[in-house]
Amino acid sequence: MQIAIAILLIAVGYIIGSAKIVNQGYEALVERLGRFRRKLSPGVSFIVPFLDTIVWEETTREQILNVDPQDAITKDNVSVKANAVVYWRIFDMRRAYYAIDDLESAIKNLVITALRAELGEMKLEQTFSARKEINQLMLQSLDDVTESWGVKLTRVEVIDIKPAEAVLKSMEQERAAEIKKRAAKLEAESTGEYMKQISEILKTYPNSREVLQFLLAQKYVDANLKLGDSTNSKIIFMDPKTLNEAIRNLMEDLPEIPNHPPNGNKP
Repeated sequence: MQIAIAILLIAVGYIIGSAKIVNQGYEALVERLGRFRRKLSPGVSFIVPFLDTIVWEETTREQILNVDPQDAITKDNVSVKANAVVYWRIFDMRRAYYAIDDLESAIKNLVITALRAELGEMKLEQTFSARKEINQLMLQSLDDVTESWGVKLTRVEVIDIKPAEAVLKSMEQERAAEIKKRAAKLEAESTGEYMKQISEILKTYPNSREVLQFLLAQKYVDANLKLGDSTNSKIIFMDPKTLNEAIRNLMEDLPEIPNHPPNGNKP
Protein backbone atom coordinates (compact mmCIF):
# COMPACT_ATOMS: atom_id res chain seq x y z
CA MET A 1 0.00 0.00 0.00
CA GLN A 2 2.76 2.44 0.90
CA ILE A 3 4.62 1.55 -2.30
CA ALA A 4 1.51 2.31 -4.34
CA ILE A 5 1.09 5.66 -2.64
CA ALA A 6 4.74 6.48 -3.25
CA ILE A 7 4.41 5.57 -6.93
CA LEU A 8 1.27 7.68 -7.16
CA LEU A 9 3.01 10.68 -5.61
CA ILE A 10 5.93 10.29 -7.99
CA ALA A 11 3.54 10.13 -10.91
CA VAL A 12 1.68 13.21 -9.74
CA GLY A 13 4.93 15.09 -9.21
CA TYR A 14 6.13 14.06 -12.65
CA ILE A 15 2.95 15.31 -14.27
CA ILE A 16 3.09 18.58 -12.36
CA GLY A 17 6.77 19.04 -13.14
CA SER A 18 6.27 18.28 -16.82
CA ALA A 19 3.24 20.54 -17.29
CA LYS A 20 3.90 24.02 -18.59
CA ILE A 21 1.25 26.72 -19.10
CA VAL A 22 1.96 29.38 -21.75
CA ASN A 23 -0.30 32.44 -21.62
CA GLN A 24 -2.15 33.80 -24.62
CA GLY A 25 0.04 36.13 -26.69
CA TYR A 26 3.24 34.31 -25.66
CA GLU A 27 5.35 31.46 -26.98
CA ALA A 28 8.20 29.46 -25.40
CA LEU A 29 11.26 27.61 -26.68
CA VAL A 30 12.30 24.23 -25.32
CA GLU A 31 15.79 22.73 -25.46
CA ARG A 32 16.62 19.10 -24.75
CA LEU A 33 20.14 18.48 -23.54
CA GLY A 34 21.27 21.85 -24.91
CA ARG A 35 19.67 21.56 -28.36
CA PHE A 36 16.48 23.14 -29.66
CA ARG A 37 13.61 20.72 -29.26
CA ARG A 38 10.32 22.50 -30.00
CA LYS A 39 8.21 25.59 -29.54
CA LEU A 40 5.36 25.77 -27.06
CA SER A 41 2.16 27.56 -28.10
CA PRO A 42 -0.35 29.18 -25.70
CA GLY A 43 -2.08 26.66 -23.46
CA VAL A 44 -0.92 23.60 -21.50
CA SER A 45 2.09 21.64 -22.78
CA PHE A 46 4.16 18.83 -21.31
CA ILE A 47 7.94 18.55 -21.28
CA VAL A 48 10.30 15.87 -19.98
CA PRO A 49 11.66 16.89 -16.56
CA PHE A 50 15.45 16.99 -16.19
CA LEU A 51 15.86 16.58 -19.97
CA ASP A 52 13.84 19.48 -21.35
CA THR A 53 14.44 23.11 -20.39
CA ILE A 54 12.42 26.18 -21.29
CA VAL A 55 15.12 28.63 -22.40
CA TRP A 56 12.96 31.57 -23.48
CA GLU A 57 9.39 32.74 -23.16
CA GLU A 58 8.41 35.96 -24.92
CA THR A 59 5.36 37.80 -26.22
CA THR A 60 4.45 37.74 -29.89
CA ARG A 61 2.34 40.89 -29.55
CA GLU A 62 3.43 44.25 -30.93
CA GLN A 63 5.98 46.00 -28.73
CA ILE A 64 7.22 49.59 -28.47
CA LEU A 65 10.87 50.61 -28.36
CA ASN A 66 11.84 54.22 -27.60
CA VAL A 67 15.08 55.56 -29.10
CA ASP A 68 16.56 58.41 -27.04
CA PRO A 69 17.67 61.65 -28.77
CA GLN A 70 20.72 60.98 -30.94
CA ASP A 71 23.28 63.35 -32.46
CA ALA A 72 23.29 63.56 -36.24
CA ILE A 73 24.73 65.77 -38.99
CA THR A 74 22.60 66.95 -41.92
CA LYS A 75 23.79 67.24 -45.51
CA ASP A 76 24.56 70.94 -45.01
CA ASN A 77 26.68 70.14 -41.90
CA VAL A 78 24.15 71.23 -39.26
CA SER A 79 24.21 69.39 -35.94
CA VAL A 80 20.79 68.11 -34.84
CA LYS A 81 19.30 65.80 -32.24
CA ALA A 82 16.60 63.33 -33.26
CA ASN A 83 14.62 60.68 -31.41
CA ALA A 84 12.23 58.02 -32.62
CA VAL A 85 9.87 55.26 -31.55
CA VAL A 86 9.71 51.79 -33.13
CA TYR A 87 6.75 49.40 -33.20
CA TRP A 88 7.78 45.77 -33.70
CA ARG A 89 6.74 42.18 -33.07
CA ILE A 90 8.28 38.70 -33.19
CA PHE A 91 6.93 36.39 -35.90
CA ASP A 92 9.54 33.62 -35.56
CA MET A 93 10.58 32.86 -31.96
CA ARG A 94 13.32 30.42 -32.97
CA ARG A 95 15.14 32.91 -35.22
CA ALA A 96 14.62 35.78 -32.74
CA TYR A 97 16.40 33.76 -30.05
CA TYR A 98 19.15 32.01 -31.99
CA ALA A 99 19.94 34.48 -34.79
CA ILE A 100 20.80 37.48 -32.60
CA ASP A 101 22.23 37.79 -29.11
CA ASP A 102 20.41 40.87 -27.71
CA LEU A 103 17.36 41.45 -29.87
CA GLU A 104 16.10 44.73 -28.39
CA SER A 105 19.55 46.32 -28.30
CA ALA A 106 20.18 45.22 -31.90
CA ILE A 107 16.93 46.84 -33.10
CA LYS A 108 17.75 50.07 -31.26
CA ASN A 109 21.27 50.32 -32.72
CA LEU A 110 19.91 49.55 -36.17
CA VAL A 111 17.35 52.36 -35.91
CA ILE A 112 19.97 54.84 -34.69
CA THR A 113 22.26 54.02 -37.62
CA ALA A 114 19.42 54.33 -40.14
CA LEU A 115 18.20 57.59 -38.62
CA ARG A 116 21.63 59.20 -38.84
CA ALA A 117 22.06 57.96 -42.42
CA GLU A 118 18.71 59.40 -43.59
CA LEU A 119 19.32 62.78 -41.91
CA GLY A 120 22.77 62.89 -43.47
CA GLU A 121 21.17 62.77 -46.92
CA MET A 122 18.98 65.84 -46.31
CA LYS A 123 19.50 69.51 -45.68
CA LEU A 124 18.18 70.98 -42.44
CA GLU A 125 15.19 72.68 -44.08
CA GLN A 126 14.18 69.39 -45.72
CA THR A 127 14.07 67.53 -42.41
CA PHE A 128 11.27 69.79 -41.13
CA SER A 129 8.86 68.81 -43.91
CA ALA A 130 10.12 65.33 -44.90
CA ARG A 131 9.49 63.47 -41.63
CA LYS A 132 6.97 61.14 -43.25
CA GLU A 133 9.45 60.36 -46.01
CA ILE A 134 12.18 59.64 -43.43
CA ASN A 135 9.85 57.22 -41.62
CA GLN A 136 9.11 55.31 -44.81
CA LEU A 137 12.73 55.11 -45.93
CA MET A 138 13.85 53.88 -42.51
CA LEU A 139 11.11 51.25 -42.37
CA GLN A 140 12.05 49.90 -45.80
CA SER A 141 15.77 49.68 -45.05
CA LEU A 142 15.30 48.17 -41.57
CA ASP A 143 12.67 45.61 -42.49
CA ASP A 144 15.06 43.70 -44.77
CA VAL A 145 17.57 43.25 -41.93
CA THR A 146 15.17 42.40 -39.12
CA GLU A 147 13.39 39.76 -41.18
CA SER A 148 16.39 37.47 -40.78
CA TRP A 149 16.00 37.88 -36.99
CA GLY A 150 12.37 36.73 -37.07
CA VAL A 151 11.20 40.27 -36.31
CA LYS A 152 8.78 42.50 -38.18
CA LEU A 153 8.98 46.29 -37.81
CA THR A 154 5.43 47.53 -38.25
CA ARG A 155 6.10 51.27 -37.91
CA VAL A 156 8.95 53.72 -37.34
CA GLU A 157 8.11 57.26 -36.21
CA VAL A 158 10.61 60.12 -35.90
CA ILE A 159 9.33 62.10 -32.92
CA ASP A 160 11.47 65.23 -33.01
CA ILE A 161 14.34 66.74 -34.99
CA LYS A 162 15.87 69.65 -33.13
CA PRO A 163 18.93 71.69 -34.18
CA ALA A 164 21.54 72.68 -31.60
CA GLU A 165 20.86 75.80 -29.51
CA ALA A 166 23.48 77.84 -31.39
CA VAL A 167 21.86 76.87 -34.69
CA LEU A 168 18.40 77.82 -33.43
CA LYS A 169 19.66 81.24 -32.30
CA SER A 170 21.29 81.83 -35.67
CA MET A 171 18.07 80.82 -37.47
CA GLU A 172 16.06 83.25 -35.36
CA GLN A 173 18.46 86.09 -36.18
CA GLU A 174 18.31 85.29 -39.89
CA ARG A 175 14.51 85.15 -39.76
CA ALA A 176 14.33 88.52 -37.98
CA ALA A 177 16.69 90.09 -40.52
CA GLU A 178 14.63 88.69 -43.39
CA ILE A 179 11.39 90.03 -41.92
CA LYS A 180 12.97 93.47 -41.46
CA LYS A 181 14.25 93.40 -45.03
CA ARG A 182 10.84 92.50 -46.41
CA ALA A 183 9.15 95.21 -44.34
CA ALA A 184 11.58 97.84 -45.65
CA LYS A 185 10.97 96.66 -49.22
CA LEU A 186 7.19 96.84 -48.80
CA GLU A 187 7.45 100.30 -47.29
CA ALA A 188 9.61 101.50 -50.19
CA GLU A 189 7.19 100.01 -52.70
CA SER A 190 4.28 101.64 -50.86
CA THR A 191 6.00 105.03 -50.89
CA GLY A 192 6.83 104.72 -54.57
CA GLU A 193 3.26 103.75 -55.43
CA TYR A 194 1.96 106.66 -53.37
CA MET A 195 4.17 109.17 -55.19
CA LYS A 196 3.14 107.69 -58.54
CA GLN A 197 -0.51 108.15 -57.68
CA ILE A 198 0.11 111.75 -56.61
CA SER A 199 1.89 112.42 -59.89
CA GLU A 200 -1.02 111.03 -61.91
CA ILE A 201 -3.57 113.00 -59.89
CA LEU A 202 -1.68 116.30 -60.25
CA LYS A 203 -1.68 115.91 -64.05
CA THR A 204 -5.48 115.91 -64.13
CA TYR A 205 -6.23 118.81 -61.76
CA PRO A 206 -5.86 122.49 -62.70
CA ASN A 207 -5.19 123.46 -59.06
CA SER A 208 -2.41 120.90 -58.69
CA ARG A 209 -0.31 122.99 -56.30
CA GLU A 210 -3.21 123.29 -53.87
CA VAL A 211 -3.76 119.54 -54.06
CA LEU A 212 -0.10 118.90 -53.40
CA GLN A 213 -0.21 121.28 -50.43
CA PHE A 214 -3.16 119.32 -48.99
CA LEU A 215 -1.41 115.96 -49.45
CA LEU A 216 1.74 117.23 -47.77
CA ALA A 217 -0.29 118.46 -44.82
CA GLN A 218 -2.05 115.10 -44.61
CA LYS A 219 1.27 113.26 -44.62
CA TYR A 220 2.46 115.51 -41.83
CA VAL A 221 -0.60 114.67 -39.71
CA ASP A 222 -0.19 110.93 -40.37
CA ALA A 223 3.47 111.07 -39.38
CA ASN A 224 2.61 112.80 -36.10
CA LEU A 225 -0.07 110.20 -35.35
CA LYS A 226 2.44 107.39 -35.84
CA LEU A 227 4.93 109.24 -33.69
CA GLY A 228 2.34 109.52 -30.93
CA ASP A 229 1.66 105.76 -31.05
CA SER A 230 5.31 104.96 -30.29
CA THR A 231 6.05 104.12 -26.64
CA ASN A 232 9.34 106.02 -26.81
CA SER A 233 8.03 109.05 -28.66
CA LYS A 234 7.74 112.62 -27.47
CA ILE A 235 4.73 114.78 -28.26
CA ILE A 236 5.61 117.76 -30.48
CA PHE A 237 3.13 120.59 -30.98
CA MET A 238 3.43 122.86 -34.02
CA ASP A 239 1.53 126.05 -34.55
CA PRO A 240 -0.77 125.69 -37.63
CA LYS A 241 0.55 129.04 -38.89
CA THR A 242 4.09 127.71 -38.69
CA LEU A 243 2.95 124.54 -40.50
CA ASN A 244 1.40 126.57 -43.32
CA GLU A 245 4.56 128.66 -43.70
CA ALA A 246 6.71 125.49 -43.80
CA ILE A 247 4.52 123.97 -46.51
CA ARG A 248 4.49 127.25 -48.44
CA ASN A 249 8.31 127.38 -48.37
CA LEU A 250 8.44 123.76 -49.56
CA MET A 251 6.03 124.51 -52.36
CA GLU A 252 8.16 127.46 -53.50
CA ASP A 253 11.14 125.11 -53.86
CA LEU A 254 9.15 122.69 -56.06
CA PRO A 255 9.30 123.09 -59.85
CA GLU A 256 6.36 124.76 -61.48
CA ILE A 257 3.62 122.24 -62.27
CA PRO A 258 1.68 123.19 -65.40
CA ASN A 259 -2.02 123.57 -64.84
CA HIS A 260 -4.07 121.67 -67.41
CA PRO A 261 -7.78 121.19 -67.51
CA PRO A 262 -9.02 117.69 -66.78
CA ASN A 263 -9.51 116.95 -70.52
CA GLY A 264 -5.77 117.41 -71.10
CA ASN A 265 -6.18 120.35 -73.61
CA LYS A 266 -4.35 123.62 -73.07
CA PRO A 267 -6.56 126.68 -72.64
